[in-house]
Amino acid sequence: MGMDLVIKNGKIVTAVDTYEADIGIEKGKIVGIGRGFEGNETIDAKGMFVFPGGVDVHTHLDMPFMGASSSDDFETGTIAAVFGGTTSIVDFAIQTRGNTLSDAIATWKKKAEGKAVIDYGFHIGVTDVNDSIIKEMETMVGEGVTSFKLFLAYKGTLMVDDGAFFQVLEKARNIGALVMVHAENGYLIDVFTKRLLAEGKIAPWYHAEAHLPILETEAAARAIALAEAASAPLYIVHTSCGGALESVKRAREKGLPVYAETCPQYLLLDVERYKEPNFGGAKYVMSPPLRAKWNQDILWNSLGIGDLQVISTDHCPFFMKGQKDMGKDNWAKIPNGCPGIETRMPLIYSEGVRTGKISINKFVELCCTNPAKLLGMYPRKGTIAPGSDADVVIFDPEKEVTLSWKNLHQRVDYTPYEGMTIKGYPVKVIVNGELKVDNGSFVGKKGTGKFIRRGKFRV
Repeated sequence: MGMDLVIKNGKIVTAVDTYEADIGIEKGKIVGIGRGFEGNETIDAKGMFVFPGGVDVHTHLDMPFMGASSSDDFETGTIAAVFGGTTSIVDFAIQTRGNTLSDAIATWKKKAEGKAVIDYGFHIGVTDVNDSIIKEMETMVGEGVTSFKLFLAYKGTLMVDDGAFFQVLEKARNIGALVMVHAENGYLIDVFTKRLLAEGKIAPWYHAEAHLPILETEAAARAIALAEAASAPLYIVHTSCGGALESVKRAREKGLPVYAETCPQYLLLDVERYKEPNFGGAKYVMSPPLRAKWNQDILWNSLGIGDLQVISTDHCPFFMKGQKDMGKDNWAKIPNGCPGIETRMPLIYSEGVRTGKISINKFVELCCTNPAKLLGMYPRKGTIAPGSDADVVIFDPEKEVTLSWKNLHQRVDYTPYEGMTIKGYPVKVIVNGELKVDNGSFVGKKGTGKFIRRGKFRV
């Protein structure tokens, strides 16, 4: 009797090794790595890289925000993800004021169940901190929700003050949870926004003027100081500029448990995009905004040497027509966010590995292994090893694709990378032992993705 599935002749790449071997899969798990396996089904991966399934720990699917809802739900968003080689995500369940953390998780589980085609976990976005919420954090950890995000931006909606942030950090330290932070100074963004609009400055370019790099730098340094005071670990999301990164680097040199991610948009796009005519700059309105191009070299270098540990997407798409254009006469009303769940791994391979900015093993570390470790899913996710979930990407390093929103699967009417030709793309993607993408066709079923009960973070 053979194994359920054998992947033969591929070049396996993990965060630490590159070698040729076959992979044996049974009942959704990797059960052997070697030679001579027999399978009920066989995939010949000759000439291909075989990567662990990608892990994207920063997505916003079906999320109400700024008078709209992100345009990908858990069906379309996870289908797009798997086409791009991502086989598990951790999305953000946002607590609404006056409601409990359990309410947030119940709401987001309902959004995902019966729709997701890959496995998913949740962070909780904590927006309303009081004694009962602090106590409830421990219950959430027991249910496999082991990370909590707080916002130092979005005054009047998502933002918390330093006292609330510190209380969550202290509790997280005591229960083994990880606190994530959106580090921008919401107070000053509010001041600058009002000032710019009062001066009649309504175009998308002024989004970047209100969200200056110094406001991210200050908030990152403040968040790190508060985490140090609480003796708690900290994970800074979507790091976009050299100033914020400098604070991360100093903290890590001191031995503090501070971690940070960046996203493809900050590595590949720059602030000049906001000048695109005919309201085109709205495509790139996200927070933090795109930065001056010189920041990109700093970010790439920091990925290579380990000062940044994760590449995620912050996938939060809105249609240009009917959603982004709500801010046609006022950039502050443009829903913040952009699509990227499908393009992360091909972009980083093409523009990072092929150009020599990072090694192929570092690519796997940043896109698969580190996010799984830091968010409590390793070694179940993020690697190719006996006992791990059979989440496997068969990747053709020579396949060229010209990116266009028309040939992607994200439910949105643009991509920030329109017209860009990249080299290296997934051709087959397996999730829990089942083939989901086969040479450009989705062959899976919706609703097969499962909730991931995550453990405590590890490094």
